[in-house]
Amino acid sequence: MYDFANSGYTTVVITAVFNAYFVAVVAGNAPWATLAWTATLAVSYALVMITGPLVGAYADQHAAKKPLLAATTLGCVGFTAALAYAGPGRLALACVLVAVSNFFYSTGENLIAAFLPELARGKALGKVSGWGWSLGYLGGLVALGACLAYVTWAQGRGETATQFVPATMVITAAIFLAASAPTFAMPRERAVPQPGAGAGLLAPAFARVRDTIRQAAAFTDLARFLVCLVCYQAGVQAVVALAAIYAEQAMGFTTRDTIILILAVNVTAAVGAFGFGQVQDRLGHVRTIALTLVGWILTVAVAWWATTRPTFWLAANLAGLCLGASQSAGRALVGYLSPRDRRAEFFGLWGLAVKLSSILGPLTYGFASWLSRGDHRLAILITGVYFVDGLAVLATIDVGRGRRAALKAPR
Repeated sequence: MYDFANSGYTTVVITAVFNAYFVAVVAGNAPWATLAWTATLAVSYALVMITGPLVGAYADQHAAKKPLLAATTLGCVGFTAALAYAGPGRLALACVLVAVSNFFYSTGENLIAAFLPELARGKALGKVSGWGWSLGYLGGLVALGACLAYVTWAQGRGETATQFVPATMVITAAIFLAASAPTFAMPRERAVPQPGAGAGLLAPAFARVRDTIRQAAAFTDLARFLVCLVCYQAGVQAVVALAAIYAEQAMGFTTRDTIILILAVNVTAAVGAFGFGQVQDRLGHVRTIALTLVGWILTVAVAWWATTRPTFWLAANLAGLCLGASQSAGRALVGYLSPRDRRAEFFGLWGLAVKLSSILGPLTYGFASWLSRGDHRLAILITGVYFVDGLAVLATIDVGRGRRAALKAPR
């Protein structure tokens, strides 16, 4: 249900509505507008990179995943609703609100992922992760569908984007808050505070992170997968953060057209996450991720080549299938390779890798579009190189060896 709840934020704010509104309206379609959007996200993800491992280590030490998750949820909900005030000429306000709301969303994403190994045995991690991620895309559908209904009604009354987009931010925040309630009412914190939990707030967290770095040689395959994750997620995050911008700037889509497209993509993403989740544990984590990376390379090629809407729709739905599968499979593999007593900490490292990629991918796209004077087709083609790099690193990972290292790790 938390996957269901928080997906509305990334679907509406980061992928489908506010990103294009930011470029076209808040930044006035300036030549640097796309770069400004990607730079704002980069600052937010840099903060998560710095704090993620520490938050995870603190959550493990104090058995505090649930209260920390509640705090990040309220933070994201509040600052998302405040985006309603980020209109034309309020670029600085928009940048701050996007950066802070995304910081809370991303931190909460790390924390909820750390519950996964408590809810499923090792051989079922892929399946349960797939259930959650596919339900998450349905949550994105609900939030985006509610926004589409409002946008259609508002446009029927002759309203413009400056009038109806702010209301979609409030709708998204309200759905996030309501849908997250079951997470705080039902699941319990299974972890227990560890020795030294009362020794201070950050000192034990820093000590645990330093200890993890010193023991990195014992988790070679996990470390390699985190590098692989940085590579291919750079491409994924560029697509997520810039999908609506590409659709409107390169393909001439309107806000309503883009919302309908992303609605369809969420359906295929849910199918991809659920379908691959069912077979991942039997097919193998590495093979599953390899298949999705080949699919991503094909997606980028079709999107670059597309000049008509039907062809672009094909590329978008290919991206949806690969998006759901690659996100779910990556989260499950991190859980599979993580030592038992350091799950939140290692999912903090997972979050660090994803956030580093969230800086690299969108910034690469932003600089490419800026330096090429708005050539979004060239920008997407350049970003696609990250998927090729990820596939190359993936070939060096031995999952069996990595799992044995996790099971043998001292408690």
